[in-house]
Amino acid sequence: MKQLTILSTVFLSLLMGNYAKAAKSPTLMMAGQYRIANIGENAQAKHFIMQDTLPLTALDSLIVISDSIAADRYNKNKSNMTILAAWAGVNIIQGSISATNATGSGEYFFKMNAYWNIVNLGIASWGLIQLRKELTQKYTYSQNQLAQQKLEKILLLNSGLDLAYIATGFLLKENGNRLNNLKTTGFGNSLLLQGAFLLVFDLVQYGNHRRNGKILEGQLSKLQIHASGNGIGLRLPL
Repeated sequence: MKQLTILSTVFLSLLMGNYAKAAKSPTLMMAGQYRIANIGENAQAKHFIMQDTLPLTALDSLIVISDSIAADRYNKNKSNMTILAAWAGVNIIQGSISATNATGSGEYFFKMNAYWNIVNLGIASWGLIQLRKELTQKYTYSQNQLAQQKLEKILLLNSGLDLAYIATGFLLKENGNRLNNLKTTGFGNSLLLQGAFLLVFDLVQYGNHRRNGKILEGQLSKLQIHASGNGIGLRLPL
């Protein structure tokens, strides 16, 4: 159990390091701070609806912010799924080996760690496969915002589930100790560890992605409706 506590600390340190690095990343630029000399044809095609109503420099800024946030979201998700897969792999190997040597509730603790992380490995693998489909995907501004909001809601939902895992772990551990049931105690200890790791894992991800969500929301709030000779359009003040 001490070995897994150390491993969980290492994984969480890697996750926090990734969060701190992303927080300092200069890749997300605010509108009005730069001008774009050239944008790709695909980006122009995706945003053709807004092109007639926004000044060129404002449109370029909005597109670049949207595209850079989408790329940042992809990179963060890829790193997080890789961390989850590594955590799952270590727990499966460690749990399978240690369960044969452990005594008392430790045997069931390691068994549950292995069982639990087979599911985690499946989730991480599925997530990485889905990310490959997003590698070449182009988002409009509205699509990007919807994808951002959906991800943030999923992470909040996951955090709530993580709290439920921790609460279940406490109940199992207390019942196991009260009834002197080593299996229940071991399973409870495992749920406490796995739930705590996932809670920190999901909350760090949420905080990281929420920062990008605020950038998108900030740009959206700057859009103004204005009337022109061609009708009603949107304007992004610089």
